[in-house]
Amino acid sequence: AAAEAKAVPEYTVINNATIDLSGFPQDKDGYYVIFDGKTFNGWRGYGKDHVPSKWTIDNGAIKFNGSGGGEAQDGDGGDLIFTHKFKNFELEVEWKVAKGSNSGIFYLGQEVATTKDGKQRMEPIYISCPEYQVLDNENHPDAKLGVDGNRKSASLYDMIPAVPQNAKPYGEWNKAKIMVYKGTVVHGQNDQNVLEYHLWTPQWTEMLEKSKFSPEKWPLAFELLNNCGGAQREGYIGFQDHGDDVWFRNI
Repeated sequence: AAAEAKAVPEYTVINNATIDLSGFPQDKDGYYVIFDGKTFNGWRGYGKDHVPSKWTIDNGAIKFNGSGGGEAQDGDGGDLIFTHKFKNFELEVEWKVAKGSNSGIFYLGQEVATTKDGKQRMEPIYISCPEYQVLDNENHPDAKLGVDGNRKSASLYDMIPAVPQNAKPYGEWNKAKIMVYKGTVVHGQNDQNVLEYHLWTPQWTEMLEKSKFSPEKWPLAFELLNNCGGAQREGYIGFQDHGDDVWFRNI
């Protein structure tokens, strides 16, 4: 017999104030430069009104300073988001990891809270949006988990592997590109397109049903991801605190 889907808990999508992109400079190709290399202008912690202290600026890059605690997110950590909701866009960013590090790039993210016993609790960003995996493929065990390499860098985490897998080793900069256009999503890594998929389609729903976000395993995640971006089909770009050192620049 099939496992019965569990009920989706009551949840709220919190719509905090966002910022206008027109105040940010554009480069020669017309891309908005959303990190100035010096300040966290436009950035804050997910579910927070400040930048958590574990995120710092290091030589023109945003750095997460890991504790080695996995997803424990101890102290003043948590994920980092840029406070503008993007709809159709191309994101370019360079990233590098320390040895054995794990992180991720989120897009179309929402701030979601559930209420239990009268207390509001923030849910993790990754249950509302896709994740572009950032990983030291050679030294992090997650690379060998999942299916066909779908937890290696540039993969759609736990769903689609990046092909070819052309990441550079830890300590070297990689180029990530994410394009979202009317539901078509393309991940690029080091100037090669490595995967494509289509949001809000029966195929998207089927992929979710086969993942750890299935209605049986995680009904709230399934509901949010199946309708990711909400009614407006837009959301935040974010970087993951997975407890490990990681750097992002040229965003």
